[in-house]
Amino acid sequence: MTAAPPVPVHPRLSARVAYRVQRVLRPAAGYRWLSARIEASGALRALFTGAERQTKQALFGCRMCGQCTLPVTGYVCPMGCPKELRNGPCGGTRDGRCEVDGYGDCIWLRAYERLKHDGREQELLDHAPVVQNQGLRGTSAWANLWLGRDHNSRRKTPQAAFSTLEHEVQKR
Repeated sequence: MTAAPPVPVHPRLSARVAYRVQRVLRPAAGYRWLSARIEASGALRALFTGAERQTKQALFGCRMCGQCTLPVTGYVCPMGCPKELRNGPCGGTRDGRCEVDGYGDCIWLRAYERLKHDGREQELLDHAPVVQNQGLRGTSAWANLWLGRDHNSRRKTPQAAFSTLEHEVQKR
């Protein structure tokens, strides 16, 4: 089964409201406990993941990568990029427009503009590139965050992230 191609979505929730919700959902003992119970039950896991998919798809165009970067990108899902670039723009933009015909503004330009509106643009410029863990695709990013399985639980500086990538390349 082939996934539908990425479609850019303008977030339907303001960044300011989304960041307030994020503070409520930040990892805590109660969420870890709840996530462990949900993960232990196949039916609950499917229901919870389905609810997350429906909510985040409607609000942000989420593609269920399983390791959400919405807080870093001003709640513009980078998976809406036709190249699904999670770590920054490809460099193929012209006047802020995506080089892929029909996609409109670059996802990363939209993210920067949303963050700039709230005075948070430096957060985007400071973020460390995240190599996507394909094993988490289709799973609940909320549960992965609360259970410490995603990149947010191992947040690094950009220099540390590049050092890790260099180490991985040297091992090959």
